[in-house]
Amino acid sequence: MTLFHAFLLGIIQGLTEFIPVSSTAHLLIAGNLLGIPSDDRTFSFSVIVQLGTVFALLLFFWKDIWHILTAFFLGIKHRKPFENLNARLGWLVIVATIPALVVGFFLKDIIQTMFKDALTLAGFRLLITAVLLTVVEYFDRRDRILESATWQDALSVGLFQVLAIFPGASRSGSTIAGGMIRGFDRPSAARFAFLMSVPILVAAGAYESLKVIDMTGTTEFLPYLITGFITAAVVGWFAIKWLISFLGKHSMYPFAVYCAVVGVIVLIARLFS
Repeated sequence: MTLFHAFLLGIIQGLTEFIPVSSTAHLLIAGNLLGIPSDDRTFSFSVIVQLGTVFALLLFFWKDIWHILTAFFLGIKHRKPFENLNARLGWLVIVATIPALVVGFFLKDIIQTMFKDALTLAGFRLLITAVLLTVVEYFDRRDRILESATWQDALSVGLFQVLAIFPGASRSGSTIAGGMIRGFDRPSAARFAFLMSVPILVAAGAYESLKVIDMTGTTEFLPYLITGFITAAVVGWFAIKWLISFLGKHSMYPFAVYCAVVGVIVLIARLFS
């Protein structure tokens, strides 16, 4: 891997983590095309660039997160846990986080084995994402806003977030779909999905980072990790801003078509490789 590779992969991660087209699938495809070997360094790099997009998410929604945390703990202190929207959102985040944590813990070994042929799985997952986005867009009611969120909505997003644990699945696509199925308009579904995903992304990033720290050669690889992290964070911030604005005026169909086309290309390439 070169610094240019690190920069390019950082851009790909930043763009595709939040745009519903699967960052994992695109990193696997890009790594394959660039001839980057799948080793400990590649693993450590993928972890760090994902942390870059987590940082972008925290930075973009820092006011929302701060208000939610403040209202959440004040609600507990005053024995009025559901007094306002932000306090209620704090509890909804917990509800949305539980399914992915439970499934990720019990299926950890199974999920790791899937990465042995992750590119093929990514192709199938891209096709599934295309179908999912098409279905939710077709049946979307688009009449609810974030202020109407309930624990059923959080559970829906949490269950769809489980799909993102598997290789090639789009976290943003899955969780936004979970919100749209509950009748949220697209920008509200995206905002709700991103807020609900904060704890699981932070927890997963912290867990994987501990493994990276223990790896040999991490210090020598540091310039590449820093390049990828910063690039992914900057691009990720703009990707979130663009996506929420885009969804206010446009449908999810372009992303569905894109996922379908890339998924078919990946599967055909794997068939003849």
